[in-house]
Amino acid sequence: MLLELSFVGFFSFTSLFLMRKVAKAVGLVDKPNERKLHNGAIPLVGGISISLSISQYLVTHPNVIPHSQVFLASIAALIVIGALDDKFDISFKIRLIVQAILSICMMYFADLRLENIGNLFGLGDLHLGFLSPVITILAVIGAINAFNMVDGIDGLLGGLAIVTLGAIAILLKVDSQHGLAYLCVVFIVAIIPYILMNLGILGRERKVFMGDAGSMMIGFTVIWLLLGASQDPSESLMRPITALWLIAVPLMDMAAIMFRRVRRGVSPFKPDREHLHHIFQRLGFTPRQTLAIICAIASSFAGVGIYGELLKVPESTMFILFLGCFASYTVAMSYVWRITSWVRRYRNLPEKVY
Repeated sequence: MLLELSFVGFFSFTSLFLMRKVAKAVGLVDKPNERKLHNGAIPLVGGISISLSISQYLVTHPNVIPHSQVFLASIAALIVIGALDDKFDISFKIRLIVQAILSICMMYFADLRLENIGNLFGLGDLHLGFLSPVITILAVIGAINAFNMVDGIDGLLGGLAIVTLGAIAILLKVDSQHGLAYLCVVFIVAIIPYILMNLGILGRERKVFMGDAGSMMIGFTVIWLLLGASQDPSESLMRPITALWLIAVPLMDMAAIMFRRVRRGVSPFKPDREHLHHIFQRLGFTPRQTLAIICAIASSFAGVGIYGELLKVPESTMFILFLGCFASYTVAMSYVWRITSWVRRYRNLPEKVY
């Protein structure tokens, strides 16, 4: 096992170094603009390298995940459309259409769909019935874009992915699903080299970004695993409400910011600088401090989800708690300008945003 994981890590490192050169040759790089404040052109190859590492593992271990061929084809499609988006900045409508098509393929070729949302109100399990396909498509698109939107500062997407995949691995291990739990660990090992290079730990000149290719692949992988674990009609490995706690931070951040954009009358997919990581930086925290705080918050949410699952806390209680957290977050974000101004005055910080 250790040797196998070492090879995955080595493969990920090697592919990152090789893909950096390819990215610079073809112009697959991220350049600074009014929203992106980094220095120089940074290769957008983190997601491609991670996908290559996972693909080589699944090709040699096809039985570790049901319908592995469908999964590999899906992440390959996301990598292609993501790389095209990174290079040419294609319309969000095209991305949504591709994500919807992959959702349909997942339902009909892998038999993964959101059919049972659990006993949320204490009256028995709620089955979606004929609404299941529509809700599944929305869930997949939501998860993909939730992880895509949090990729705003160095290390954040990788850190949140490790938190979520680690939590999934713990719950799968408890349910004796050793193969799927090990796959989560393989993902984590493949992500670690990217984080080291993304944070500049191996040198600022070797810095890489994940790119839309990687963020969409990670979001899709997470929703695939969560649906597989929570929607098995014979024996679900976790309750649906637990899945919400495991992806709470990306989900809340996406929902809150899209709500604010719609309320302002702009497209919910229009990029801005009002995500959670931007807000912490307005409060005066450095990018590394912001990374640590948000990952700690995500770990806390995941911990609550694991605790509730292992101790079988009633789903209705977990749902009410989640709604309370989400409502509190939404209200706080509605007054974020007042809050940040007050905090900056309290900390004697200048009014400059960054």
